[in-house]
Amino acid sequence: MDSISHKTKGHCRCGQVKFEVSAKPMITMACHCTGCQKMTSSAFSLSSLFQRAAFSITSGAPVIGGLHDSSTQHFFCGHCMSWLFTHLEGLDDFVNVRSTMLDDSRTYKPFIETYTDEKLEWASTGAKHSFCKFPPQEKFPELLHEYAQKQG
Repeated sequence: MDSISHKTKGHCRCGQVKFEVSAKPMITMACHCTGCQKMTSSAFSLSSLFQRAAFSITSGAPVIGGLHDSSTQHFFCGHCMSWLFTHLEGLDDFVNVRSTMLDDSRTYKPFIETYTDEKLEWASTGAKHSFCKFPPQEKFPELLHEYAQKQG
């Protein structure tokens, strides 16, 4: 898969914060944890994992929101408060972008779903793989490979 040639843009609801991603996602996800439910005011959050080097803010200045925890930094537009992306401690080379903020968001169907033990019973994502919490660390290479093969 030639991820360098792929480029997509995204923005918050009001358009004050804009960004660009110059690669295809490494994997797409839906998270059913109660924290994501509260932050999205919905049943789950949708996200796409990208290499951090492929992600750039092109206008505006996101602010940290959510729990203001140093281990998980959730970035929002300071004006419309759209949740845009997340940086996770220990995964410094990656950025987890909210798929619905991408211009072509309909193409980012979740491949895995996490925290299904906190899932609202009526919520359905169509994800191929489901995990009670996060997938075991040793399973990630296999999942990333399978997702890349699927994207061709």
